[in-house]
Amino acid sequence: MTSGQKLKVLVVADDITSGRSLTAQMVRRGFEVSSASGGEEAIRVMRVCGPALVLLDLSSPNASALDVLGRIKQSRPDVYVMMLSARLDPEIVFSASKLGADEYVPKPFEKADLDLRINKILEKQRAPGDGTQLRDQVRRNRDFAGLFGTSPRMEEVKNTIEQVADTTATVLIRGESGTGKEVVARMIYAQSSRNDKPFVKVNCAAIPHELLESELFGYEPGAFTGANRQKLGKFDLANAGSLFLDEVSEMHPALQAKLLHVLQDGEFSRLGGKRDISVDVRVLAATNKPLENAVQDGTFREDLFYRLNVITIHIPPLRERREEIPVFLDFFLRRYSEFYGKQPTHFTDYAITRMSEYSWPGNIRELENLVKRYVIVGNEAQIIRELSTHKPIMSSLGGVGSPYERASDRLPNPSTAAVSEKASVTEADSPSLLEIGKRAAMQAEREAIERVLHQTRWNRRQAARILKVSYKALLNKLKIIEEQNAAQSKNVTA
Repeated sequence: MTSGQKLKVLVVADDITSGRSLTAQMVRRGFEVSSASGGEEAIRVMRVCGPALVLLDLSSPNASALDVLGRIKQSRPDVYVMMLSARLDPEIVFSASKLGADEYVPKPFEKADLDLRINKILEKQRAPGDGTQLRDQVRRNRDFAGLFGTSPRMEEVKNTIEQVADTTATVLIRGESGTGKEVVARMIYAQSSRNDKPFVKVNCAAIPHELLESELFGYEPGAFTGANRQKLGKFDLANAGSLFLDEVSEMHPALQAKLLHVLQDGEFSRLGGKRDISVDVRVLAATNKPLENAVQDGTFREDLFYRLNVITIHIPPLRERREEIPVFLDFFLRRYSEFYGKQPTHFTDYAITRMSEYSWPGNIRELENLVKRYVIVGNEAQIIRELSTHKPIMSSLGGVGSPYERASDRLPNPSTAAVSEKASVTEADSPSLLEIGKRAAMQAEREAIERVLHQTRWNRRQAARILKVSYKALLNKLKIIEEQNAAQSKNVTA
């Protein structure tokens, strides 16, 4: 951390005494501390203060506490969250880890122990602009970059990176969520002549569009109520370096014209500014959506699309390069074992086989989080039960023949249950086309809900928005699915 800069910490506590104690401890450490008493307030404060560390100290990690954790991680996936709790229920610890908690600290704890944990975080997270952080970040991503090339398709990606890295061309990185688009962007940066200059990342989906303009372009004093000083935008901070626009498809149309102007002319104006500012910034952009469709829908400018799409790098999903799965498992197991100071046993051959067969809808990010949970919890059986072929929402499959299989886990798929009941089907038993259509529709709806819930880290309100249904409607559908699972389990165990 450079001189004069402070680590920004957000303390979220619903107990006044505990909140004050934590805040006082962080202030004594010389940190810049903000506080909140619940989830809504925490999200609002995060948008303003931009913390690097969140101390989440709620009275008990019940459903609402876990929901707060999920919302924090959904809003800021990069923020380090330390969850403090007096409960040590393995299921709660596992759920917290699954939602993105980086550490789970049991209460009561010694203040010195908390300080030691935070000292470890300081080694991992530094204030923006710190040269030490930049070098460490590049080194870590170069280590990760060594994994790119272990399959023929990723060898092609690696070759493309080497060809375009030391140019000034804009690059559009495409691929599903969790495939490693940011890693590719950092590889391009690390191999370019700008690698000693800033690399600045902006997640266009994580920042409300009302704030994104000031985040990108900054503002002058008096630009709006409360703007009593000049703020430099990300284009200012990335001057002479590289700017990575993640989830660029989520950028509001009103901002797209201003971004196009920067890409064309290398100039922009701050909010409230009276002159254009020239910058030399290489833009790298990423999206997990087909921009061509957005152009046709009128939600993304066609001229901006062609300006961004000078060079395209498409990253295939993990399910299309399964030979890399054992390599990633070993890589992340070593990384998080070192980080958490633990020595978990290596995955069994059975576990590796199951993971290699799994479809990984969340790609490398899902695999990384699973390994992190394994290191924290140390229960391979619990991990394996997540990896069912169809990934039911309200239950975990162990798989037939699994050493971790439970009777309640062997749930038939709704689309195949009728077929498995009898080896041969008579004409009287044969379902009508209408029934077949209903079953197919139910299965398709079920899979869509599962996929979106997984993408949103089980944030049901956000999932409802994506699925374009009311929150109540989604809860009703989840209840129906749960009842179906329960009924099927009862039939199996009967």
